[in-house]
Amino acid sequence: MRIAPEGYPFIAVAWAILLVLAAGGWWIGALIWLPVAVWVVAFFRDPQREGPRGDEFLIAPADGKVVSVLHSIDEPDFHGQSVARVAIFMNVFNVHVNRYPASGTVTYRHDNPGRFFNAASEKASLENEQNSIGLETPRGKILVRQIAGLVARRIVTDDAEGARVTQGQRMGLIRFGSRVDLFIPQSAKILVSVGDRTKAGETVVATWT
Repeated sequence: MRIAPEGYPFIAVAWAILLVLAAGGWWIGALIWLPVAVWVVAFFRDPQREGPRGDEFLIAPADGKVVSVLHSIDEPDFHGQSVARVAIFMNVFNVHVNRYPASGTVTYRHDNPGRFFNAASEKASLENEQNSIGLETPRGKILVRQIAGLVARRIVTDDAEGARVTQGQRMGLIRFGSRVDLFIPQSAKILVSVGDRTKAGETVVATWT
């Protein structure tokens, strides 16, 4: 199983605690801690993803549950107009590696420090710590926004402005519960609904029309 490098320090600490408990003969404590140590490893898993590829597809940027689909919302920072938005909430058991929905060039990046409301709430999209990545794709402009949640306190975004990226490529990671919003032109056809489950790099969330 491939592990995201950002997880190595957390995994080392979790398993060091387990070894200390076991070496000290605190077997009950070790047994209680063992599932936590295993969960930390699982949280930072970075599985290979093979899904539909092509300029006509917009692929899910995150594993999780669709918590909001809006067909008209203002997005002044990158698009400068009303767009559609699909919001995906990641719980602490989901894979937290994020992936690019389409191939293109990173032409916009904005890191915004903020607060830490529940990532599933609408307030989170406005006030929480977040990183926004704007892509110029062969079909048009899209924006991916990584949003921190109640537990998430660190957003990792891999690429700077000017980077060429490919569909399904790793985009970054958010630690310990969070949300990813995908902003796309209103002309795109959204294929998911609230309550649907998505897998980053695999699930087609929309197609260009």
